[in-house]
Amino acid sequence: MDDRIKTLAKNLTGYSVNLQEGDNVLLDISGHDALPLAEALLEASYDLGANPYLQLSEPRLTRAYLKGARESQMLDLADLELARMKKMDAYIAVRAGDNSAELADVDQAQLARYAKAMSPVLRDRVDRSRWVILRYPNGAMAQSANMSTAAFEDFYFQVCNLNYSQLSTAMDALVQRMNQTDQVRLVAPGTDIAFSIKGIDAVKCAGECNIPDGEVYTAPVKDSANGVIRYNVPSRYRGTTFENVTLTFKNGRIVHADGNHPDLLEAIFNTDEGARYLGEFALGCNPFILNPMNDILFDEKIAGSIHLTPGSAYDDAFNGNKSDVHWDLVLIMRPEWGGGDIYFDGECIRHDGLFLPEDLLPLNPDAFTKKE
Repeated sequence: MDDRIKTLAKNLTGYSVNLQEGDNVLLDISGHDALPLAEALLEASYDLGANPYLQLSEPRLTRAYLKGARESQMLDLADLELARMKKMDAYIAVRAGDNSAELADVDQAQLARYAKAMSPVLRDRVDRSRWVILRYPNGAMAQSANMSTAAFEDFYFQVCNLNYSQLSTAMDALVQRMNQTDQVRLVAPGTDIAFSIKGIDAVKCAGECNIPDGEVYTAPVKDSANGVIRYNVPSRYRGTTFENVTLTFKNGRIVHADGNHPDLLEAIFNTDEGARYLGEFALGCNPFILNPMNDILFDEKIAGSIHLTPGSAYDDAFNGNKSDVHWDLVLIMRPEWGGGDIYFDGECIRHDGLFLPEDLLPLNPDAFTKKE
């Protein structure tokens, strides 16, 4: 077995979810390409004295299930999943689908019903357990990144086995600044939007919940967003890839949405009332992720990016918004993507993707690459 896989498994079990002796951990593996990591996770879990439980699935079978599943069937499944999840102390999900568009022909209303049915399981998993989610490298991911399989694997293990302790320490200053900030303004091509984050906690993500990781998030005050944002990173959501999504906000609410699939956009934002309000604002700062690959677990961590997320807020940065939607849409603000500025209470803290204040300089990519 590739030593990098063993290292990743040890990082996931020992650092990300901090398994202790006697812990129950659910290993949720989707896609046969991830079997080597699944095997390594089992070994690493046993080495720590934990009790791993294994769930295997295939995206193609998930599609077949969703095409015909009745709502009552989904609710019954959710009850079973929730009962099992409540017995778990930790959760590790590995996704290795070979077709990112596998759900593209599943009816949007059906996908919304499934998301609603499974939302209690997701909330228990996120709010109570120690969890981490990651993709596993395969040919499909390499193709999305426009890289050879071998080159992508090298990239993958570099960003996933990053020195997250160094990143965590560097994030502390940004967390402190965000906790002291009231007004945020984002300015970029097609974007000029302002909102408040006053009184809502900032949370750093440095390898505990998502791999790869590298973001600090909070949430806008629910009714505070006014202006326009144009996202420049394609986003796959509910099986469809959206491009050039542009959202107009008035008093926190999305009043107009534009993009390459306007009818589908409306369907998503009509899922419930909370889908038209924001639930997250985050700054991406993984120094080794620079370009999008239509995979949100990577794209939302891009150095010099932000994501401003319609839908449900997290409990640890809660602004009162609840929804069955949580859609991370990404704007890269580095010069090759059009540039842009982030202002905290009138001070420009990031210009063209680079942090400016001295206390935030350790978050810039060169602070990590110089040590390589």
